[in-house]
Amino acid sequence: MDNLINHPGIIAVFSVVILIMLLLDLGIFNKKSHEVSNKEAITWSLVWISLSMIFSGVIYYFMGVEKFSQFQSAYWIEKALSVDNLFVFILVFGFFNVPKHLHHKVLFWGIIGALVLRAIFIFSGVGLIKLTYLPEMVILGYTLKINVVLTLFGIFLIYAGIKSWFAEDDDDEEKDFNKSPGARVVHKFFKVSSNYDGDKFFTIENGKKLATPLLVVVGVIEFTDLLFAVDSIPAIFAIAPDDPFILYTSNIFAILGLRALYFLLANFIHLFSKLKFGLAIILAFIGVKMVISPIYHIESIHSLLVVAGVLILSVLASVMFPEKAEE
Repeated sequence: MDNLINHPGIIAVFSVVILIMLLLDLGIFNKKSHEVSNKEAITWSLVWISLSMIFSGVIYYFMGVEKFSQFQSAYWIEKALSVDNLFVFILVFGFFNVPKHLHHKVLFWGIIGALVLRAIFIFSGVGLIKLTYLPEMVILGYTLKINVVLTLFGIFLIYAGIKSWFAEDDDDEEKDFNKSPGARVVHKFFKVSSNYDGDKFFTIENGKKLATPLLVVVGVIEFTDLLFAVDSIPAIFAIAPDDPFILYTSNIFAILGLRALYFLLANFIHLFSKLKFGLAIILAFIGVKMVISPIYHIESIHSLLVVAGVLILSVLASVMFPEKAEE
């Protein structure tokens, strides 16, 4: 938390950049709903990645190489794990037959919700971690300071990595997203029309105000992100468990670039067919790092190299051994 106090200027820069980009996105570049082209998706992907790298350079200049490595590691871990989330978004849009020109609006509001949820998870998680250190103890000649929460997170991530490796690809494809808790919440509070009304979340039918299916889709997207945060948030705690600033800023930059990445992924999904195996390795590696941290600390720069290497190999394997396209 000291970094928040010692570098208020960096916090101000981060806040201003995010606010300006959101206002530009909502009020100027995407004021009207439209189908996002590959060119537009690539442009926005480069913009968000460039902003993230520039901001990491600011961190390097004012905070040093260790914080820079932590930011980069947390950013790429969140970015990689989020790709798995985007596969589910594709299935959700297909299930509800959402017109392509409405995808961007749903993702925008879904990500706004994610910004709030991630802030709650990260700041409360850091506080919880600080409260759950056990007294120092000597085991087999080692003086250990074990954290209960980080150890449990580590065991969970190892399990999640193993489960992800052996997961069947068609598990989500057979899912009825109308039964998602996100959809149920919308149906509980509103009567829902069976028809879309442009990009509106509410419509008037026979003199009654009804929610449109678009609001249901946003509810499903929000709940899906909540589930994926259960994997991604514990994973980044392994990088900087005592620094919510690094964790939150890296997380937000990664999330804000997801919309553009989604449209690229939807058109070039074959480039990521082997990514699930890379993500499984990353989850397991981060879990092991958490569990052994009282005995051996893996430096952030080494974690960054492992994550980057696994991601690159996963994409190369996907290109070299592509899966056959399916309708």
